Amino acid sequence: MSKTLIRGAKVLGGEPQDVLIDGSVIEAVGRGLSAEGAEVVEAGGKVLLPGLVDLHTHLREPGREDSETVLTGTRAAASGGYTNVFAMANTFPVADTAGVVEQVWRLGQESGYCDVQPIGAVTVGLEGAKLAELGAMHESAAGVTVFSDDGKCVHDAVIMRRALEYVKAFGGVVAQHAQEPRLTEGAQMNEGIVSAELGLGGWPAVAEESIIARDVLLAEHVGSRVHICHLSTAGSVEIVRWAKSRGIDVTAEVTPHHLLLTDELVRSYNPVYKVNPPLRTERDVLALREALADGTIDIVATDHAPHPHEDKDCEWAAAAMGMVGLETALSVVQETMVDTGLLDWAGVADRMSFKPAKIGQAAGHGRPVSAGEPANLTLVDTAYRGRVDPAGFASRSRNTPYEGRELPGRVTHTWLRGKATLVDGKLT
Repeated sequence: MSKTLIRGAKVLGGEPQDVLIDGSVIEAVGRGLSAEGAEVVEAGGKVLLPGLVDLHTHLREPGREDSETVLTGTRAAASGGYTNVFAMANTFPVADTAGVVEQVWRLGQESGYCDVQPIGAVTVGLEGAKLAELGAMHESAAGVTVFSDDGKCVHDAVIMRRALEYVKAFGGVVAQHAQEPRLTEGAQMNEGIVSAELGLGGWPAVAEESIIARDVLLAEHVGSRVHICHLSTAGSVEIVRWAKSRGIDVTAEVTPHHLLLTDELVRSYNPVYKVNPPLRTERDVLALREALADGTIDIVATDHAPHPHEDKDCEWAAAAMGMVGLETALSVVQETMVDTGLLDWAGVADRMSFKPAKIGQAAGHGRPVSAGEPANLTLVDTAYRGRVDPAGFASRSRNTPYEGRELPGRVTHTWLRGKATLVDGKLT
């Protein structure tokens, strides 16, 4: 079995230590470690984290391979420090049967860059009318535990209640895209001063907040787990905080772009800033950062949403919604949370590895950096600063809102069960 010695790494941002990997597991963590014949990686004070886990990724395959494939998406994930991603169900065909989720799962196994856990659709065809084969997807080889119609909201309260009741039987979770469709017809951006000035249809905060309020009450009534996707408003934060104070089993995620960008950017009419839920106000951004810091928001999830050039390089109204995010997520979190003093690197590991792995039941991921644990790791040069150049992305798509923007941090190495998938910033 091959051995790798990572020398002088700041484990979770602490004092420099050595980490010895033997095959697929961590053999030892300490100072002054040595191993004959081991490949040595000189960390030089870089931060070593457990491999990142993304609970919200769009890999597009099957059906939209012009945007992304499981292979290109997992290469992008490895470039960003991820060792496990959860693939959303809005593919073509929709991942609403055991057959489709198994296909995605097997493609992930074949890629070798990152573990892929499919998310099953809540309703057949994402149409919101009839429950999909939740039990069959859970019992399949993919072992689905997370279900979501992301891209669409499970807006029917009866259907949502039934889904919560169904997944409770095997400890699953429903991940809700909180968007009341009747309040967002024709919406193009956040409803507010900027939308009024630009004459664009507004996406009101209450469209998100009303669904979250309903669903946490349903989860309390049923005694089940609900997860809120890409929470984006200050009001949503307060609802989740209230629900947690009542002991309701709710978790929530925030995207990197909602931690950094605001609706003021839409004044450029550049469709790269068109996303669902939309970019909100500075007040919302600050509330989201504080909520992530105090634990009201549990995790960071990318909502990596790749689109081909023609779907974004067009007029605003016709452009697709979404941004790629796997390769820039950690840098944005460093900029918004670490460099501002809101989180330390142990906190980043908690929000981007430990907790998402726990919510999604990702076996072998989100584990401590200690002896006997799987060697799923990422090494980050936190002193680095550079401008984002999408031409160097591993993702098939380039729809990043950060092109030309200077961001801190750079993932230099990623290991999946001891196998290097990224070395010195280059995919193996």
